[in-house]
Amino acid sequence: MKQIEDTLLHGKLKEYFGFSSFKGNQEAVIRNVLAGKDTFVLMPTGGGKSLCYQLPALLMDGVAIIISPLIALMKNQVDAMRTFSSESGIAHFLNSSLNKTAVAQVRADVLEGRTKLLYFAPESLTKEDNVAFLRKIKISFYAIDEAHCISEWGHDFRPEYRRIRPIINEIGTAPLIALTATATPKVQLDIQKNLGMNDASVFKSSFNRPNLYYEIRPKNDVDRDIIRFIKQKEGRSGIIYCLSRKKVEELAELLVANGVKALPYHAGMDAATRAKNQDDFLMERADVIVATIAFGMGIDKPDVRFVIHYDIPKSLEGYYQETGRAGRDGGEGHCLAFYSYKDIQKLEKFMQGKPIAEQEIGKLLLQETVSYAESSMCRRKTLLHYFGEEYTEDNCCNCDNCRHPKPKVDARASLVLALEALRAIGDKFKVDHLTNLLTGRLTAQIKSYGHNKLEWFGAGEEHDAKYWGAVMRQALILGLADKNIENYGLISINAKGEEYLRSPFPVMITLDHDYDAEEREAEAAAPAGGRGGAADEELFSMLKDLRKKVAKQHNLPPFVVFQDPSLEDMSIQYPVTLDEMQNISGVGVGKAKKFGAEFIKLIRAYVEEKEIIRPQDMVVKSVGNKSGNKIFIIQSIDRKMDFEDIARAKNLDFDELLTEIEGIVNSGTRLDISYYIDEFMDEDKAEDIYLYFKEDAESDSLDDAVEELGGDYTEEEIRLVRIKFMCEQGN
Repeated sequence: MKQIEDTLLHGKLKEYFGFSSFKGNQEAVIRNVLAGKDTFVLMPTGGGKSLCYQLPALLMDGVAIIISPLIALMKNQVDAMRTFSSESGIAHFLNSSLNKTAVAQVRADVLEGRTKLLYFAPESLTKEDNVAFLRKIKISFYAIDEAHCISEWGHDFRPEYRRIRPIINEIGTAPLIALTATATPKVQLDIQKNLGMNDASVFKSSFNRPNLYYEIRPKNDVDRDIIRFIKQKEGRSGIIYCLSRKKVEELAELLVANGVKALPYHAGMDAATRAKNQDDFLMERADVIVATIAFGMGIDKPDVRFVIHYDIPKSLEGYYQETGRAGRDGGEGHCLAFYSYKDIQKLEKFMQGKPIAEQEIGKLLLQETVSYAESSMCRRKTLLHYFGEEYTEDNCCNCDNCRHPKPKVDARASLVLALEALRAIGDKFKVDHLTNLLTGRLTAQIKSYGHNKLEWFGAGEEHDAKYWGAVMRQALILGLADKNIENYGLISINAKGEEYLRSPFPVMITLDHDYDAEEREAEAAAPAGGRGGAADEELFSMLKDLRKKVAKQHNLPPFVVFQDPSLEDMSIQYPVTLDEMQNISGVGVGKAKKFGAEFIKLIRAYVEEKEIIRPQDMVVKSVGNKSGNKIFIIQSIDRKMDFEDIARAKNLDFDELLTEIEGIVNSGTRLDISYYIDEFMDEDKAEDIYLYFKEDAESDSLDDAVEELGGDYTEEEIRLVRIKFMCEQGN
């Protein structure tokens, strides 16, 4: 009998979907659904979740109700289902995008028994007329896709998902299948509780995606890094995630200007453009999509070869799901994220104004992301542990930390100290409280619990909080301490930890990355203000000599002719025409015309003599939009507008406005900002700063100017006068 069932099931799989065998847990899940049992499915992106409810829906009596969060995702799946069947009414969706005639057609198909899958957004499901309609039909089961949306601890919490269970009770109960690609043990518990399916059979596939390479880089010259990265993967499909719509637009424009077939995608675009851009990406008319996190849910493109996070995501669930869109066919998938702690501070600022409980959750999820980004432990091991899965290999050979390991230190004594301190304070505290205790940091919480009087207060002060964070991460991964699932973030020592205290063994840990320090080192290693790394040192030195000569001819300080970053860019890009010179960082049309000829001549001779093949494809061209801001700022200064009003109009703070103006001026455009300086600055002060740059300064360094001029002059004042000086003397 079982053999016939197997034959039937595999036959239907082949008939409807064209597959000759199931993947992973698919068959076990489908059998559980067919048996009418509640089913909880944890399956990573690309594991074939949709089939787990699509095939049973086709085989069972009645209509399966699929609850899904995105209209684009529904349409995508309905279109796919219709290709598997000669009956076009086999799958439908009911949502706000349909007019009355279309809704009537859907309902007719359902009532006449043509439809096997009916998709709803949770908001549509709760409408009274839909509830009344669904009570008339036989429902085979309910499928809740992207079920992590139920949990406040999930990366895409939607309050309307919390109303699904009461609505199901109102319509009529039937078996449930809940599916998600990302759920920590905490989120899993939340989903099951909220849907009233604590007794469900749980099918958890491994979260390990061995074909994905995980890499974190410091966020230095991120635009240039991304362009170089994409140029090395010419013609391959990729997704770049940014947190803001503005950055999506800017980056897509920058990529296009540099010869990359890229398109933007975010919720602020009109629906038709968004749909077209998505289709162009799926149909390979575009190679790269630059998107906010809205892009990619349920989009079945198997050959995405890279996923880049321009900004570090707000949670590891979000990061895991977004990186999971790479290499779904089992081929190469490079997951590159750029990290700077400044971005984390920005994300924390965005949380202000939200309810306190929401802020607390957000901060804890962010802390997990920081821990992952800064850790020097195997990325795969850290990720899988976060999702409650043990990864036993010491080296996955497919992440940056495993391919480029840092030296390890024996942390046995530190681990013992940390576990003893944890045992002493009990199970009501988070990791940061323990690190504050060990490093002797007197916080309000430490004081209120009297923990500053314990022998462990300051007992580990020879190490910093990063070090103790790495030690405790190792304790959690080794299973010597537990993280409370109900009260997320609280940690406690367990029986295995007690055993370790009785007989400790060596534990080797790698110290965490300090990306802020790496950024500072990169800046220090570069010629003043430059990027470092790839410049032709011989040419750079020749260009500096030429700059000195040209500056002398014009009776100017050398940095007014071209700044060091511009010379460095010339020694990377080798510009040999006026057009190419204009694309060099900090040059622009004005400076190229005024000073460029001699530099072009020198570079051309150098390139010919050395037979250099120029990296033309690596030229990072600047784009308009900065032009949008640029033109507005130039016109506003021409009209003598107050700087504060200009900044407000473009949603910039004062510091950002000055940076924009400096960029305009360094590119050779002459601005007259005397009107603003005369009104808001003391005349003597302005004169002193101007004379410093004209007669004493060896470079345009702000730090040097602050140090030389002393505390009576603010950074803003120095920057303003420096702008005036560069305009009058250099442009």
